[in-house]
Amino acid sequence: MKITREEILHLAKLSNFKLEENEIESLGSDLENIIGYISQLNELDTEGVEPTYQVFEMENVWREDEIKKQEATREELLALTSESVQDQIKVPKVL
Repeated sequence: MKITREEILHLAKLSNFKLEENEIESLGSDLENIIGYISQLNELDTEGVEPTYQVFEMENVWREDEIKKQEATREELLALTSESVQDQIKVPKVL
């Protein structure tokens, strides 16, 4: 499969990459080799092979939620902060 210069520049733009002129040709041949290698998978006979979604026999392990009694009171914890407002710890704004 031949990859055009325009396709490489489009991919670079989508990826926010700035490519030098010599990198464009090199990247084109690399992508063609990768696609050629992957296309070899089309030659495999997969008739009768079940799709594999997960290779390990894993399952979710559920547990009951427990509320554990805390040793410190709300007032003690708020006293450790530098600033609190309406029983909440005030922190710097993060953007």
